[in-house]
Amino acid sequence: MKQAVSQMGVTRTTRTLSRINQPDGFDCMSCAWPDPDPEHRHSAEFCENGAKAVAEEATKERVGRDFFRAYSIADLSDKSEYWLGKQGRLTEPMVKRSGSQHYEPIAWEDAFTLIATHLTELVTPDEATFYTSGRASNEAAFLYQLFVRMLGTNNLPDCSNMCHESSGVALIDSIGIGKGSVSLLDFYSADLIVVAGQNPGTNHPRMLSALEAAKRRGARILSINPLLEAGTSNFHNPQNMRGMIGKGTDLADLHLPVKVNGDHALFLGIGKLLLEWRAIDADFTDAYTVGLEEWAEHVGRLSWSTLTNACGLSLEEIESAARMVSNSRATIWCWAMGLTQHHNSVATIREVVNLALLRGDLGKAGAGLCPVRGHSNVQGDRTMGVWEKAPGWFLDSLGAEFSFKPSPHHGFDAVESIEAMHDGRVSVFIGLGGNFAHAAPDTGYTTEALRSTKLTVQISTKLNRSHAVCGDTAIILPTLGRTELDMQSTGPQMITVEDSMSVVHASRGRLRPASDSLRSEVAIICGIAAATLGDRHDVDWGALAGDYSLIRRHIASVVPGFEHFEERVLRPGGFVLPHPPRDSRTFETASGRAEFGVSQLATLEVEPGQLVLQTLRSHDQFNTTIYGLNDRYRGIHNGRRVLFMNRADISNLGFKAGDVVDIHAAWRDGRDRCAPAFRLVAYNTPRGSVAAYYPETNPLIPIGSTAEHSNTPTSKSVIVTLSLSSAAPIRDDDRGPALDELDGTGTSGLVWPPASGR
Repeated sequence: MKQAVSQMGVTRTTRTLSRINQPDGFDCMSCAWPDPDPEHRHSAEFCENGAKAVAEEATKERVGRDFFRAYSIADLSDKSEYWLGKQGRLTEPMVKRSGSQHYEPIAWEDAFTLIATHLTELVTPDEATFYTSGRASNEAAFLYQLFVRMLGTNNLPDCSNMCHESSGVALIDSIGIGKGSVSLLDFYSADLIVVAGQNPGTNHPRMLSALEAAKRRGARILSINPLLEAGTSNFHNPQNMRGMIGKGTDLADLHLPVKVNGDHALFLGIGKLLLEWRAIDADFTDAYTVGLEEWAEHVGRLSWSTLTNACGLSLEEIESAARMVSNSRATIWCWAMGLTQHHNSVATIREVVNLALLRGDLGKAGAGLCPVRGHSNVQGDRTMGVWEKAPGWFLDSLGAEFSFKPSPHHGFDAVESIEAMHDGRVSVFIGLGGNFAHAAPDTGYTTEALRSTKLTVQISTKLNRSHAVCGDTAIILPTLGRTELDMQSTGPQMITVEDSMSVVHASRGRLRPASDSLRSEVAIICGIAAATLGDRHDVDWGALAGDYSLIRRHIASVVPGFEHFEERVLRPGGFVLPHPPRDSRTFETASGRAEFGVSQLATLEVEPGQLVLQTLRSHDQFNTTIYGLNDRYRGIHNGRRVLFMNRADISNLGFKAGDVVDIHAAWRDGRDRCAPAFRLVAYNTPRGSVAAYYPETNPLIPIGSTAEHSNTPTSKSVIVTLSLSSAAPIRDDDRGPALDELDGTGTSGLVWPPASGR
């Protein structure tokens, strides 16, 4: 309430929060966790961070032409991400013309014409790349990829490339579909829930309610993460009196503090024990899988010394986890970016799938695979075809529906797009939402890449770093938010989204738009497409912009599972997309069965004096959006430039808690990557493993360090060294305290958890 009322006021707060994640309301933009069935939804079906996200969008603050007249590009570049986000909603289209240092107003049609001119003057359409953030609706995403493919390219990088791409690759290889196999109801009948590489307390807080309900029904919870997180330790549910005044619910029955990038070895160890104990669902493996013998032979050759050294855990700890799995009738396997952003991420996730296959945890109640995604429609964007490697059947179906032949060649993903911009092979960047400049790895390299382009276009609700890191010509197209009424020529429109568990449902905003000049994402895409393609294709872009049901008819014809789309999505709660492994234990793989995968164990080569850094969120942020400067779950206040480090490592490297250090990336390409002025915080993390917030540490992630097979940046395993800093204190907030004025609870010898265990 404090966050919401301060930005929206009392009346606007009441009207807005009461509609988050309700059947007749709008889908929260802050995560993709599914909603309970309509009859079981709480009147406050949102979390703290969801309320912050809505307040950020529905704020009364505005950014208009006077703001851009006062602040140059250079001025904006000097501001913190927190400061930029607090300035308010964008209100009208703006352009930075070639040679200028200021944005100025531009009419919508003139903006579309300018974009079209740049696109049509390209030697080849592959000289443009089209990024998508997960907040785009199904309707917008479908039209966006349609326009791009009609233009003649498949350069469709999206935020999945930087987060859960490893999950999709591993799942497609193993079970034939790149989506999780569980429903929310499965959590209420599971015997065991494994939460690996994930911090639900900060990143998916509503998941804690499901974990609490599961625990009260007798489920056990296994937590696997380098940091012991508050959310999986003890949960005080704010939606009931017991949670508010009682002792809360202790969630994790066992926490394994695996060292960074040690998960692959841990899962191999669990598998080794299950095989030795013959804790195998032979009926399932015989009927539905291939490759078990090869995998078992591979696992059997691994020594315990190799596995325990690689994961940083004792054999007794691994045995405790394996016993929980062995004793479970039905296990849900959850993971997030703690598993997906390493060089060996695909191998690690395939190892998770191997364990699920060994135990028969597919196609039965209370069990399955659960990649927990972040953006509220990142999964839906991929379903709608936002993919640089779209399968042939999708391209054929799209081409048949719209009477054209899409290019069969793969396009650029996010990392490849950055490299292509840097090398001069791409000169136009268009971003549908997001904050690409700060979400991407290797900030210095990415900044050089974006600034070398001829045109950047950002379709945005609020100001962010990407508006200051721009091409020679830059355009900002302000769009409606999820909370706002979308009125088109045929009346008010709804959009649709897909959550992490393949449920598609409607979203309707009700607030008056922040400006009369705003246009919807759909209308903006249609405007660009009409100006660029003209009459080259028989598509009435104006009609699609005026009536989103026409878009849904096309989706129903192109994408399997969306038959009778309009009718089904109007049902309260929406509908569930098909998932063959879950629904019928059928697997669309080369063998026609679920496939055990054999992956060689690879460990990071760390020299003396080096550490392995994982980047993470604070509790006061959503991706690159910074809500505030506190991370109270970890005891940090009034600042973000902190490095969590084991107390013994601090001492052995000659530092002390509270020292300010520069973090240097140890990478072999000769580029100097340094993140300056981070304060050391002693923390309960494994020896050799450190952690710090992104995007402040994104400069350390080398552009050439990516996951094998998925090309995802290795944001969770960056090898670094430290040196005492001579840099001046860096302010996280131009109006707030400098680093050396941080609250002592977050900077002076803190070890979490405190002695009280709270």
